[in-house]
Parts: sequence; structure tokens; C-alpha cells
Amino acid sequence: MDIPYEFATEEARPIVYVRAVEVKDLPKDVQAQAMGATRLYAVHDEGGERLALVKERNLAFTLARQNDLSPVATH
Repeated sequence: MDIPYEFATEEARPIVYVRAVEVKDLPKDVQAQAMGATRLYAVHDEGGERLALVKERNLAFTLARQNDLSPVATH
């Protein structure tokens, strides 16, 4: 079948990366605000800039989607 089909073009949402971060590897002032957590989750833009730190992985994905971003997990 050779029938042209025009797909709807939805504006692409920027990709952000979610990764686990050990609190001990963060600056001391951030460690002081971690409220006893040993691991946080960082949301980074494509250039590697940290946009947010949150306590739970699911929260990081939700935060990204609520800000019209497409989250991707990294290891």
C-alpha cells in the first residue's frame, strides 16, 4: 500500500535526564538540607545543568512532565 499519510506534528518537548545522586557527593550546604536522606534524584538538562534535586525518583519524573519536559532515566 502506497498511500501518503500526514502525521500530526506535535511540538517536541525538551529531554531531561533523571539520575540518582548520593547525598555525600553533594556540596555541604545541600547535604545539610537533605533531611537524613542518603540518595536524592537529580533532573538535568541536555547540557548537564542540574535543574532540580528531589527525594524520590517518581517525583523527579512527575516534576519534569509537569514542566512540559520529557524525562529519561540514566544510570
